[in-house]
Amino acid sequence: MPPLAFRAATPADVDAVVALVESAYRGHASRAGWTTEADLLDGRRTNADDVLANILRPQSQVLLAFRGDALVACAHVAVEDGAGYFGMFSVAPTLQRSGLGKAMMAEAERIARQDYGMALMRMTVIDVRDELIAWYERRGYRRTGVTKPFPYGDERFGIPLRPDLRFEVLEKAL
Repeated sequence: MPPLAFRAATPADVDAVVALVESAYRGHASRAGWTTEADLLDGRRTNADDVLANILRPQSQVLLAFRGDALVACAHVAVEDGAGYFGMFSVAPTLQRSGLGKAMMAEAERIARQDYGMALMRMTVIDVRDELIAWYERRGYRRTGVTKPFPYGDERFGIPLRPDLRFEVLEKAL
């Protein structure tokens, strides 16, 4: 298997990033992996405008991971509110549970710490995603107890399939 190679996304990568993110979280294809949100949300997870904005924003990058020529994972790494931010984390559904996620997270944390000078990484996770939160906890993240409302009615975040969704902030010292 070719080694994992990382690089920052460029505007030319936008469509591939959108396709990867959508495949990891929404629709039938997402069910091949364990990170699907298909039972929680319908609709889109991201779009080209959102991805491009993250690529072009200062102190922000969309990190890509490749095996050979194949895009296999991505994540948004940025500076927000005085800490690193980790989001849009996606691994190709058929490659989940292969160690790609751990490697991707380690590289994102390195970027936040070394390139952006951040001592803390934060993320938001839908708080009913117990298995996913446990995965992050095994990697040193802790639940802060800080919650944020899910933006019901704003289809940029998906179409909720249940009425009890909210985000919880997780964080880790870098």
